[in-house]
Amino acid sequence: MLNLQLGIRHAVGKQGPITLDLKSSAFDPKEKVWTRFPPEGSKYTPPHSSCDFRWKDYCPQVFRTLRKLFKVDAADYMLSLCGDQALRELSSPGKSGSFFYLTSNDQYMIKTMKKAEVKIFLKMLRAYYNHVRSFENTLVTKFFGLHCVKLAGANQKKVRFVIMGNLFCSDHFIHRRFDLKGSSLGRTTDKPQTEIDEYTILKDLDLNFIFRLQKHWYQEFQRQVDKDCDFLEQENIMDYSLLVGVHFRDKRVIMTEGSFDSDSSRGSSPHLSPHLSRGDTDANRFSKVKLGSNMPTKAELTIRKSDCEPQVIGEPTGELYDVILYFGIIDILQDYDISKKLEHAYKSFQYDPTSISAVDPKQYSRRFKDFVYKAFQEDKVDI
Repeated sequence: MLNLQLGIRHAVGKQGPITLDLKSSAFDPKEKVWTRFPPEGSKYTPPHSSCDFRWKDYCPQVFRTLRKLFKVDAADYMLSLCGDQALRELSSPGKSGSFFYLTSNDQYMIKTMKKAEVKIFLKMLRAYYNHVRSFENTLVTKFFGLHCVKLAGANQKKVRFVIMGNLFCSDHFIHRRFDLKGSSLGRTTDKPQTEIDEYTILKDLDLNFIFRLQKHWYQEFQRQVDKDCDFLEQENIMDYSLLVGVHFRDKRVIMTEGSFDSDSSRGSSPHLSPHLSRGDTDANRFSKVKLGSNMPTKAELTIRKSDCEPQVIGEPTGELYDVILYFGIIDILQDYDISKKLEHAYKSFQYDPTSISAVDPKQYSRRFKDFVYKAFQEDKVDI
């Protein structure tokens, strides 16, 4: 972690001229800068208490420009990642085996990466740059830097990692988290109902809401999901998810075993109240509403019929809750390679081929959108 912070401080401190029209050479995978960090320090690096290591910056000009596009202040970025109490490790590595670190202000997340993922990312970097430059409201993960730490000596271990935005950086407490792919095989949490809490990542078959967006936001949402999925399909990417965080605006909503107990949280009027609930400190928070972040909307409780095949989306009950949503498209670095093709072929013998996660990018994109446009719908009674 110390090596990582030393490297970031060095990399961000080397600010150069920024132009949005980058040359092809800036995206070349060979465009990387190695810097040695001896413990005693050097002409370019400070003395430190860690071991001797080398630091690699991939495509530094591209990521410097991306940070500018994403309106990231260099000083804030460095302070967030390199302050004394900056990083904390999240409880356990994900299914991929990656480790995650979060900055203490919750703004940035660091994820360790496999060599194959780095290759995929560098291959699609130019397309990614053009996409996020063209679509300011893109829902795909915001990436701010790609680096590698290589320990000196006999070990020679390399740790590659990417720095990205944290979707759930918010003053609002996230009460429920959903990871949605549009597939059904294995798409439930493995936790018993009594152990589900606000940190549990729930999946497609756990989703018990339809999110009803105001007309303007629903149209914007559809437009952007279409554009983002087109981009991912063109880059041969699949297995991505829509990560959704739900904040219930009434603090008295009690969630126990999937049931809800609150009268005042239910939307009695056809449109949302114009002010925030008590306990929200920022009176101007609605001015910061944007697609996928801090979005006031309504969630309608759904119930699945248990007497038939598992329904991907349950039946609406008419019970409405005022919520604030955060969402974005994550895990966009899995291409449809030979291992995924083999996984699809193997599982197709055992299960319905349309229910499994590993399908080709075109089919994946279509199924993902079909599901998302059932989970998110236009609020027809919006005035």
